[in-house]
Amino acid sequence: MPEVIEPRSGVAFRLAKGQRLTVIDPQGEQVSDMLAFAQDDTREVISSGRSLDYASKLFLSTGDPLYSNRSNIMLRIVHDDVGRHDFLLTPCSKDTFRIIYGDEAPHRGCFGNLAEALAPFGIEPDQIPVAFNIFMNVEIDGSTGALTVAPPKSRAGDRIVFEAEMDLIVGLTACSALQSNNYAFKPIHYQVEDAPSATNR
Repeated sequence: MPEVIEPRSGVAFRLAKGQRLTVIDPQGEQVSDMLAFAQDDTREVISSGRSLDYASKLFLSTGDPLYSNRSNIMLRIVHDDVGRHDFLLTPCSKDTFRIIYGDEAPHRGCFGNLAEALAPFGIEPDQIPVAFNIFMNVEIDGSTGALTVAPPKSRAGDRIVFEAEMDLIVGLTACSALQSNNYAFKPIHYQVEDAPSATNR
């Protein structure tokens, strides 16, 4: 049975090389921020810049690798029902809600949730990079470069599957930003399994 991340919360866990992580949107239109750190040295971390640079595209999907800041492949996308995720925007935070939404008592956001979940692994808030924002739909104006956060394209039961290329510490959330989730907060499900053997793939 999948594990449940409650709305506006986050978790962290170990993912061994060769294992697969499935992230599921059980109700539809819910974003999940994902981070990855190398278990052997948490200074090695998932890199938006290197992943997008090496793929020469903004939208990563089935078959695409996610690189670290040291140009090592951390994860590879092996299945993707949606095909639209964001790798540009930083995890939402108290400052996001204060600056963008004008909240006077802002929620700590995905950044705060990830910081708390990753703390037992010795990972500090300043180590948190741009996340791979699963199911997040950011539209880009081709002439001005303006960014618009649109409703996710994911529907109930849609999933994405990653295979670990090294031993990892993974942070995962059910995103806390209203606009990202079409103005509703819902859970995220996830499951860790061993990859199928070559004969069963």
